[in-house]
Amino acid sequence: MQNAPLILTAELPRDLHGWATRLRAEHFPPERNYLEAHVTLFHALAPQMEAELLRYLSRICGETAPVLARMEGVMSLGRGTALKLSSSKLLFLRQQVAEHCHGMLTAQDQASPRLHVTIQNKVEPVLAKALQQSLGSTIRPRNFFFRGLTLHRYLGGPWELVKRFPFRG
Repeated sequence: MQNAPLILTAELPRDLHGWATRLRAEHFPPERNYLEAHVTLFHALAPQMEAELLRYLSRICGETAPVLARMEGVMSLGRGTALKLSSSKLLFLRQQVAEHCHGMLTAQDQASPRLHVTIQNKVEPVLAKALQQSLGSTIRPRNFFFRGLTLHRYLGGPWELVKRFPFRG
């Protein structure tokens, strides 16, 4: 699977990751729920960039302190539901990676991201709206810190961990 696209995510703090993963398990269609909670920064980085990315991400994450973020609340995905996040520092870091990968990004990865954790997807809109309404009254905004970045290999559904890059600066 050395030709599989690479996915770059931001690593949530353990408590938020566990809670969001439980929400996914409860609300994501089980036949498509291969993954734990995650925040995707790049969906399909070129596999031929793997060695270069390993060096580059090790360097920039080693120079970066844990990144402040905020969970804002619930976000509609149309046929799904997500936790809406904000983090100017994470978006800046993502932009640095995008500039490093200039000319190698897919159209999807060239677009500005909407930071989020998907907890439900590809369901009927009425089910998504019901979950958004239900969660909207219980989720409170809170600050947290991303712990690092994680590189994965896409395996047609499941992902394979390539490497974690903790923020150490």
